Amino acid sequence: MVRLVPMTEDEFQTYRKTSVEDYAQEHVKTGNWHPSEALQNAEKEFTHLLPEGVASKNQYLCTIMDDQTGMKVGVIWFAVIDKSLRPSAFIYDFLVYKEFRRRGYGKQTLQAVEERVRELGVDTIWLHVFGHNQEALALYQQVGYEITNINMAKKLKG
Repeated sequence: MVRLVPMTEDEFQTYRKTSVEDYAQEHVKTGNWHPSEALQNAEKEFTHLLPEGVASKNQYLCTIMDDQTGMKVGVIWFAVIDKSLRPSAFIYDFLVYKEFRRRGYGKQTLQAVEERVRELGVDTIWLHVFGHNQEALALYQQVGYEITNINMAKKLKG
């Protein structure tokens, strides 16, 4: 089983650097951002969402720990947001490290997030998945997430 452990400041600094870069590249890959502006855009979004870093209000930045081995197997970042009639949670980032994939950590982590979110008095969890990330999409659907919106694009040649 996994346990969600709040990130330390050092873990957060390492996580932030890598995640900002990865997030920028995902937006370049999907054609949302030009490579010359991607890193700046990603930095701006992270700064907006995490103005106090790991201590930002209603933001939960966690290391995913395997309870049996004590190993760090990934990270997850979710928040409680209050933009509708009732508060909901939003998963901003979720990563199981490559060497630990396909071992059930993804499902266990999402279950742990559900438990934590219920404890916070929230009954809905949202997330975004890039269309090219079919593995993540399949995982989310396996554990009960439903598609609520689909954006599509076709790149034209010539």
